[in-house]
Amino acid sequence: MSKTSTPTFIPRRTILKAGAAAGALQIASPFILTARGETPVKLGMVDPFTGVYAAIAQSELEGAKLAVQHINAKGGILGRPIELLVEDSANDVGTGVQKTRKLIERDQVDAIIGDVNSGIALAMAGVTSELKKLHIVSGGHTDPITGKDCKWNVFRVCNTTAMDANAISGTVIEKLGKKWFFLTPDYAYGHSVQASFVNNLKKAGGTFEAALAPLNTTDYSSYLIKAKAYNPDVLINVMGGGDQVNSLKQFVQFGLDKQMKVAGSLFELESLRAVPKEALVGWWVMEWWWDQPGVPHVKEFVADIKKTANKTPSARHWFGYVSVQTIALIANREKTLDGVKLAKALQGFELPPEVALMPNKTYYRAEDHQLMSSVYAGEAHPAAAGADPDNMFTVRQVVPGDKAAPSPEETGCKLSWPA
Repeated sequence: MSKTSTPTFIPRRTILKAGAAAGALQIASPFILTARGETPVKLGMVDPFTGVYAAIAQSELEGAKLAVQHINAKGGILGRPIELLVEDSANDVGTGVQKTRKLIERDQVDAIIGDVNSGIALAMAGVTSELKKLHIVSGGHTDPITGKDCKWNVFRVCNTTAMDANAISGTVIEKLGKKWFFLTPDYAYGHSVQASFVNNLKKAGGTFEAALAPLNTTDYSSYLIKAKAYNPDVLINVMGGGDQVNSLKQFVQFGLDKQMKVAGSLFELESLRAVPKEALVGWWVMEWWWDQPGVPHVKEFVADIKKTANKTPSARHWFGYVSVQTIALIANREKTLDGVKLAKALQGFELPPEVALMPNKTYYRAEDHQLMSSVYAGEAHPAAAGADPDNMFTVRQVVPGDKAAPSPEETGCKLSWPA
């Protein structure tokens, strides 16, 4: 586990040694508030830093670290520095739950962020609601998190699967056809996103078949053989992280790109960088994009991530950044760290432009605590010669979040508050 009360992460033993010698602490960090006796505000982050989602989890952490740097430079939360405590869920539900409980009960964190894995995020929510801590789900997309399994204390930054599917389904049907084959990860997120796509496809009179693949699958040949036999207009690939990369590599290796089109919901920048250029095709969505001319503060955010993480930011960087900023903004406005008070205050809360980094109103919907953020629908492609190597996606349409999202009534969310 790593801990920080500064823009950089310092191992626990380093902090302890620094506490014994103020001079050492001053060398370790430009922020020395803890050396003067102020108690830090502790935020806990649980994400899968090992396994197929490691790359996108790392991006969320880098975004969170930048937020800590920005907030601490302006006085922290309630005049106290932020200390970010980070745990690896290892893409395992039991581990994620155990780490969440440890952060709250032993480490005494004031709020929780995570998890990329939707199943883990759902399980963590049971712990955080029981222990009355504000919980920001940074990157777990399955609809029930802000739907039928919603919790009073849980707010989500990333989109629901329905938002992503609604933003792109019509385009796929119009441009690529309505006979689909799904390649779907066999867990909460995959089931949710496939259901959202199927709902839209059925309304258009389309047909489909599907294959469910376990997480960490390395050989997709049996699933791709089924896809070839079905002969769809389009393969809807909703795998994520390293699984999406491996499946798309094999899709190209088997020559299926000559037989059918490919599309899906998320094709994240981390995955775009990892696939062969032949697989940089199709219609997808981004939940934030780094190239937004004319949108205030985006250039500064991109420059800061490039400086601190040495890479162009992805949506995952934005998720981590917004998660930490959300906690700080509402705590500083309400002058409290009480979980119930913070959750009530966040209902309807609108992100300021320097945090939203989007062209449309970006706010937490009061009825289900889902962030109404824009959805960027467009096409993947190889970067043009001489262009920025990360320019592998062209945004064709920006859909406001409250236009892509189902109505609060349709989500099935019924919030129940502590007595």
